[in-house]
Amino acid sequence: MNKAHISSIGTALIVGGGIGGMATAISLAERGVSVDLIDLDPEWRVYGAGITITGPTLRAYKHLGLLEDIKRQGAITIKTRLFRYDGTHMLDLEEPPLEEGVPGNGGIMRPVLHRIMQARLRTLPVDVRLGLTVTSLVNRDGGVDVRFSDDSTNRYDLVVGADSVYSGVREIAFPHMAPAQSTGQGCWRVSIRKPPTLNMTEFYLGHANPCGITICAPDMVYMWLLTPHIERESFMSDEELFATLKGLLADYGGHIGWIRDNMTRDDWVNYRPLNAALQPKDWFNGQIVLVGDSVHATTPHLASGAGMAVESGIVLAEELARADDVAIALKSYQERRFERCRDVIETSVAVGKLQLEHGDPNIHAHMLQDALKRLNEPY
Repeated sequence: MNKAHISSIGTALIVGGGIGGMATAISLAERGVSVDLIDLDPEWRVYGAGITITGPTLRAYKHLGLLEDIKRQGAITIKTRLFRYDGTHMLDLEEPPLEEGVPGNGGIMRPVLHRIMQARLRTLPVDVRLGLTVTSLVNRDGGVDVRFSDDSTNRYDLVVGADSVYSGVREIAFPHMAPAQSTGQGCWRVSIRKPPTLNMTEFYLGHANPCGITICAPDMVYMWLLTPHIERESFMSDEELFATLKGLLADYGGHIGWIRDNMTRDDWVNYRPLNAALQPKDWFNGQIVLVGDSVHATTPHLASGAGMAVESGIVLAEELARADDVAIALKSYQERRFERCRDVIETSVAVGKLQLEHGDPNIHAHMLQDALKRLNEPY
């Protein structure tokens, strides 16, 4: 696919080497921009279990040229099956291909996805610097003067903040924004070998603690479980995480019951509270702009956080290529993304609220189905 050249900027700094930052770096570099990407982690590691990849997210990865790698190294399924928590089947969410060659659903281990994106970056004119962040950003004369945490300086035509829900770029350059807020839920995750008879993505509803399973490789899945979040004075030990999760799964049947009965202390278990925020406009300040969780952080209820970040990186590059004026391009990027991200965040938070209130699982199922249909629309 030919990518229109960007003439409005020649250099860009991407702050943050996660999914959104890498998608933005790839999209800009493919269109002729000289890109520097920095990440605070000197090892550029990623932690986590698997990641569910919906059809719209796979479509976005196709636009980055990474779909075949994801299909080869992850897992593809054709539908999501919804069950009551005891294992009683409710309905299937049919997820036909959105366009030729784009599957309806899938999953991949998060570290594998990062390696795929990192390998793509290494084929492009992107200079990656690690163990580094920014401490000062000043818009001046159509560019941004940057001071880094090692006290070095540089100047760029554009700075992109893609540095997570806890964005330092947002804190420096966007005083009208605020940190993401807790939704009242937390998410448990475990990576484990695949139950022998599992062949689809599965959601389990109707319990105070809904959960689901995503196949991420031929022999690997991750299971997630949502619970009310309770603040603690200290982190749970690995032993506490294992025992607590096993207890929380006591009521479940189906493949969730299989995971409960077969999980061991060698399986990776994680817990984190959920936060969300749709930051108010403007998403840009001079030649500084935000993408991904720094500006539209969502919860995992629609499995669309990564997809929204990738789409935003692509759209930002498309609008910069379309307009000769950077301010017009950044405004167009914002307007293309705002309502779509709002829908994802507000729907995800509403589903979480329904879960906390022990709402009707049929309403839950149809909220998911309707939202996924809207996400299938072009971005």
